[in-house]
Amino acid sequence: MQLTVFNGSPRGKKSNTKILMDHFIRGMNQDQENEVEIAYLIHTKDAARNAELFSRSENVIIAFPLYTDCMPGIVKHFFEALSPYCGGKNNPSLGFIVQSGFSEPIHSRFVEKYLVKLTRRLECEYSGTVVKGGVEGIQIMPPWMTKKLFETFFQLGVHYAGNNVFDPELLDRLAPRDRMSFAKTQLLRLMGKTGLSNFYWNSQLKNNGVYDQRFDRPFK
Repeated sequence: MQLTVFNGSPRGKKSNTKILMDHFIRGMNQDQENEVEIAYLIHTKDAARNAELFSRSENVIIAFPLYTDCMPGIVKHFFEALSPYCGGKNNPSLGFIVQSGFSEPIHSRFVEKYLVKLTRRLECEYSGTVVKGGVEGIQIMPPWMTKKLFETFFQLGVHYAGNNVFDPELLDRLAPRDRMSFAKTQLLRLMGKTGLSNFYWNSQLKNNGVYDQRFDRPFK
């Protein structure tokens, strides 16, 4: 099997998307005859070249983080560059992986519907859409917290390589319910009151030198 992966994260090779795809590709590479090519959409000047790469691929997966309930601008830019290939007779099969910091998968369901429609317009064979929430922070989590997640993406790759579609059972495992349980909601409320839920985001603000401006309201 030949597969082209388009990574649509603005973080490029430092992204959570890359981490997940590394495990997916590791699963695919269990069969050494599989060939995987990776392209990063962060280089928007390469949009035409990436579109041409799409057109000559056998199978394509586009992976990206959820941005404001949709997609990063670089992904939309790439989608627009695919317009010349709408209805192409030799278009590849097409699948998507959408990850987000939101723990509730429901945030990604609307963009999932758009992706199904996009695939139909391109007249590609649809391989499915993986939706996974709660991904932000995996880069600082200890291995015991990410072991199950990474193993599931590994198994996704194994199944995809043999079937050219995502395993429905694994999709359900990654997103067993669209909304949080009542117990988890109450736990998050408690964490919010104690300030624990802000720990990660405050660390990101400090790393970028904007912690003191976190309450700024420039458009007021």
